[in-house]
Amino acid sequence: MTVLRRRQEDEADVTIAQEAMAKFTIEKDIAQHIKRTFDERKGPTWHCIVGRNFGSFVTHETKHFIYFYLGHCAILLFKTQ
Repeated sequence: MTVLRRRQEDEADVTIAQEAMAKFTIEKDIAQHIKRTFDERKGPTWHCIVGRNFGSFVTHETKHFIYFYLGHCAILLFKTQ
């Protein structure tokens, strides 16, 4: 995968999260929207955690872990079999 393609995918992932945050105010609803969108676009099974303060310890498929902040809100996505 080229750096440009990876960057485009990263930007698309952030856009999905931005759209969810614009549409919903409750973190559970934001996470649900992001998870369902990822399952549809990238295949199941994705898990999504959204919030300001959380810890995690997860097992995920190789190269299928995404963690970023939008403002003060953290978004964690990972894929399992």
